[in-house]
Amino acid sequence: MPAHEGPQRSYDAVIVGGGHNGLVAAAYLARAGRSVLVLERLGNTGGAAVSTRPFTGVDARLSRYSYLVSLLPKKIVRDLGLDFRVRTRTVSSYTPVERDGRTTGLLVGGGERRTREAFARLTGGESEYRAWQEFYDMTGRVAKNVFPTLTEPLPTRDELRRRVDDEEAWRVLFEEPIGVAVEARFADDLVRGVVLTDALIGTFADAHDPSLAQNRCFLYHVIGGGTGAWDVPVGGMGALTDALAGAARDAGAILATGHEVVGISSDGRAAEVTYRTADGEGVVGARHVLVNASPQELAVLTGDQPPTPAEGAQLKVNMLLKRLPRLKDAEVDPREAFSGTFHIAEGYRQLATAHAQAAAGRLPEAPPSEIYCHSLTDPTILGPDLVEQGYQTLTLFGLHTPARLFDHDNDGVRGELLASTLAQLDAHLAEPLADCLATDADGRPCIEAKTPLDVERDLRLPGGNIFHRELSWPYAQEDTGRWGVETRHANVLLCGAGAVRGGGVSGVPGHNAAMAVLEQLGD
Repeated sequence: MPAHEGPQRSYDAVIVGGGHNGLVAAAYLARAGRSVLVLERLGNTGGAAVSTRPFTGVDARLSRYSYLVSLLPKKIVRDLGLDFRVRTRTVSSYTPVERDGRTTGLLVGGGERRTREAFARLTGGESEYRAWQEFYDMTGRVAKNVFPTLTEPLPTRDELRRRVDDEEAWRVLFEEPIGVAVEARFADDLVRGVVLTDALIGTFADAHDPSLAQNRCFLYHVIGGGTGAWDVPVGGMGALTDALAGAARDAGAILATGHEVVGISSDGRAAEVTYRTADGEGVVGARHVLVNASPQELAVLTGDQPPTPAEGAQLKVNMLLKRLPRLKDAEVDPREAFSGTFHIAEGYRQLATAHAQAAAGRLPEAPPSEIYCHSLTDPTILGPDLVEQGYQTLTLFGLHTPARLFDHDNDGVRGELLASTLAQLDAHLAEPLADCLATDADGRPCIEAKTPLDVERDLRLPGGNIFHRELSWPYAQEDTGRWGVETRHANVLLCGAGAVRGGGVSGVPGHNAAMAVLEQLGD
């Protein structure tokens, strides 16, 4: 579709990329009365926060890439009048294990009494549960104080430390490797592993990595919504980006898909954005340019020196089942086990071993991963016939599989990793997962896997890194600017996940970039 009336047309803001952050920025700016153009390379908006029907002839609309919501502030939903809801998961997690010749596990959720009993069943006492409560009471207090700052101008480190108002919590989360606290507070290997996983989602690091990349990842996973809860998006992740696109359009923004931006030039006051379509190239003027892409892509577009390449480290698998598999642990209902996060091969020592093997250039022998079933909490993503027949979805997220492992043979290594990952799951099932998989209209099993290189190819995330680069501390550092979205070009802002306080499905960088523009314009 035509994006504008002609090549001389200029906008108050041109937004490069129609992912969820770009749409948030577009909606805020258009609602403030600014002229806004969104240029999106793909044939649809949404970026990584989309829902698709990946299996031929099957009415199942899955969250293909990103899949849970925690970091999206309610403020953004309210400000933009979004018709978007989430549902809480009554079970937080289930982690199966074979211990002393018996099949058991740890179910967290379903009420305090059940959780306490589950800890006692696994560990034989009360101490691990008390440590668990104390630790997450601490992170809960931090979440309550830190989360509201994400949509404010960046605090300094000292200001954020005062907001946290807990010196022990500051030391544990911000100053020393998270592995120190995990080992000091918990004795059980499985409990330690469950705690550590929040530090490793999309982050290739060891518990004691001196860079504290794992701490930054952990922090963002426990502060969401001021509680740390991870919720299910009703209608799938595409429901959010569809609502955002609608809000932006309703406010007057123009969304142009099939428009690939190939260059940005700026003198700090005005900019020109060059784009390419199937019909050729065009140029549009802008007072401000907001880039909803990686810092790497931003550098390419502006001709600047690119940052150190990022690297993703995850396996994403989407599945549709005819039924949930039975568990070897007969004391746990599969509908509860899979409704929360089902941890696989994520004991503390297992995670350390997997990291060491991957760092040495080998696939982990026991690949760690976690699974959950969206359709148990929100069956609306399935067609009525599938719901009636008892079909369910499974989403698997694998850890410690850096992009470098796939460089020589992405297809072959993907198949090898998928097989060994599912074998780890099968070890805890009373029937093979393959027996439960649905088939598509062509008779093929309903399962797809995405390596970091697949994600890089599909979405142009550098190295397949879901955060665009390493996560940042949520406070001001050298050259971070007032909102954490500024670049060396005064009127070019970074509104994607690579901004300070980016990562996850949050809309925070989009909100903050819009606020920075409105401040510059005096609104």
